[in-house]
Amino acid sequence: MWTDLKTAAEAATTRSIMDLFQADPDRAETFSLAAFDMLFDYSKTQIDAASLEVLLGLAKDAGVAERRDAMFAGARINETEDRAVLHTALRNLDGDAVLVDGQDVMPDVLDTLARMETLAGEVRASDVTDVVNIGIGGSDLGPAMAYLALAPYCDGPRCHFVSNVDAADIADTLRGCDPEKTLFIVASKTFTTIETMTNARTARAWLQDNGVSTDGRFIALSSNADAAAEWGIPSERVLGFEDWVGGRYSMWGPIGLSLMIAIGAEGFKAFLRGGQAMDRNFQSADLYENMPVLLALVGIWHNQGLGHATRAVLPYDNRLSRLPAYLQQLEMESNGKSVAMDGTALPVNSGPVVWGEPGTNGQHAFYQLIHQGTRVVPCEFIVAAEGHESDLRHHHELLIANCLAQSEALMRGRSLDEARVIMAAKGLTGDELDRQARHRVFPGNRPSTTLMVPKVTPEVLGQIIALYEHRVFVEGVILGINSFDQWGVELGKELATSLGPLVSGDAPADGKDPSTQGLLAYVKRYS
Repeated sequence: MWTDLKTAAEAATTRSIMDLFQADPDRAETFSLAAFDMLFDYSKTQIDAASLEVLLGLAKDAGVAERRDAMFAGARINETEDRAVLHTALRNLDGDAVLVDGQDVMPDVLDTLARMETLAGEVRASDVTDVVNIGIGGSDLGPAMAYLALAPYCDGPRCHFVSNVDAADIADTLRGCDPEKTLFIVASKTFTTIETMTNARTARAWLQDNGVSTDGRFIALSSNADAAAEWGIPSERVLGFEDWVGGRYSMWGPIGLSLMIAIGAEGFKAFLRGGQAMDRNFQSADLYENMPVLLALVGIWHNQGLGHATRAVLPYDNRLSRLPAYLQQLEMESNGKSVAMDGTALPVNSGPVVWGEPGTNGQHAFYQLIHQGTRVVPCEFIVAAEGHESDLRHHHELLIANCLAQSEALMRGRSLDEARVIMAAKGLTGDELDRQARHRVFPGNRPSTTLMVPKVTPEVLGQIIALYEHRVFVEGVILGINSFDQWGVELGKELATSLGPLVSGDAPADGKDPSTQGLLAYVKRYS
């Protein structure tokens, strides 16, 4: 099925995006899609009507619709772990039945949400001034990103997020906290994650060293209530979640407790409703009017079709500064695979390298490479029509202008003749004019998409996150891989555990490769 895509992509390599607009006055409308109050514009790409049909054919041939329906129905589509994939149930606020092995999971989901509300309400009504969420990966990136994104709605205690086992992370965080007024949330599904539990023990010791009782100072987000109880956290302060909720998809449930504490239960429910709204769009809209599907098809076109190995996510919103890192895990941990569901090697490259920073900072950093580098980097701009600082509207207008200018510049570029005119106006002539002009050429014809939203509210953020979750799912289905396991993280974790005694000097480094032995010797020499 990849042959047609390659053929379409080869035909597009010499296609001018500007020419596509000249040939079709309605292109901007044809190659954009609205859902709710969001607008997704993918007209500044080399996709035309014929290549879009090829991409839609890929989705149909891969069974995207059937696989989607199976996911929402509770089928065990995570085949390598024999699990359902139902993070969508966590935002199913209307409580419609969701079955796993014939049993409705919604009563437990709604009961857990109610328990979250109770705990969050107690914390918000207490004298707690600081909440420290200790987790890693999906137990950290999601809530940390959302907390920053929704800062205008935060009216609860300050929230901090500790994930790195580097002592600097927790030491720097605790330095600004009052032991008498700090609450810790320990987020680990198994309650054995080495980085998380190391930081949790350090937090407990910090309280004890400051003469503060640890009673009532910890909440566990874990499915291992017994381990949490052994650690000293009673069952009423433990919130669990099922194995059909993957870590990077988990902030809709208990992992989002810190966010609920920060913005309140109603704000958190608005976030959930945003995700639920996108779920319904994904479930009901035809493929050619389905925002997650079209976002995924653009990704497939750029990566597997045209061979662009990276994807830059560029939110023009300083509070969305952690969104690229969050999407980096979502995409690369989900679709960074090399074998299909049946274990055979993939016939094409898997997911792209995802990276980015907020605008306009990136314009003064890496945009140079995006505009004039030798490799094409598809860009995904995200911007809101309205900011939160109404008294500083001129700032937001300048922000939007910069965002739109960058996507136009990537498409339009600047020819050598145009550059020569600029240099001639500066008084240059001859060879020096030509030399200087060549440095000011922009190749142009570089693709970008723009996702515009009215304002980054809890509901809109929920829509954005669910949109990208489903995008990853669709790409994974087309690639024929399992987007919901992450075996690639296991080997390094196993080796780190075995290397611990070697680093501390409690065991010899015999049997390790010469490089590792040399590095261990260096540590011993200087520690």
